[in-house]
Amino acid sequence: MELISSLKWRYATKRYNPAKKLLQEDLDKIIEAARLAPTSSGLQQFRIIVIKNQALKEKIVPIAWGQQIMSECSHILVFAAWDRYTEERIDEMYDFTTEERNLPKGRFSAYTDKLKSEYLPQTAEENFIHTAKQSYIGFGLAIAQAAALNIDSTPVEGFSADALDDLLGLKAKALRSVTILTLGYRDSENDWLAHLKKVRIPTEEFVIKYD
Repeated sequence: MELISSLKWRYATKRYNPAKKLLQEDLDKIIEAARLAPTSSGLQQFRIIVIKNQALKEKIVPIAWGQQIMSECSHILVFAAWDRYTEERIDEMYDFTTEERNLPKGRFSAYTDKLKSEYLPQTAEENFIHTAKQSYIGFGLAIAQAAALNIDSTPVEGFSADALDDLLGLKAKALRSVTILTLGYRDSENDWLAHLKKVRIPTEEFVIKYD
């Protein structure tokens, strides 16, 4: 029940105390939770960009529709997914997997051939829709881990992805930004949402059972 209590405690923080910063060990735990996330075919189709630099955070404010939490928070995590599937990306991940497991290279060639036959004929946009979905799994686990550490977070989808990609040079890395997660500690006195009741629909409405 500890995780449930942490999730009940957390909310989408609207104001941060800029003087309070995350400990590196806590940031590492949040990132590790995302790194350990399950992904389709185990391909880990997303990366996390960690931003601590204050000047860079302030440049993201106008990109994120003027949201001041970008400059007030301790860290910004940008979840960025592969822009598309390629033979090289699929092979690289499975070569790494076989090496880590002391298996012969090419052990999963029949499976990787199947993946290539499914993904490579798709458009880049179709590929990105799929890789972006994988990033949300890690995104959710990062939010949960932050809550377990009593660290505040705000999931952000309100931003110009193209502008953020340009600012961070993501196109050169064959990545596209998907979501932003701000991390830090709430400014309870100035955050209008801090003391309001958490609202979710009742469990009996949320769950549809087929017993």
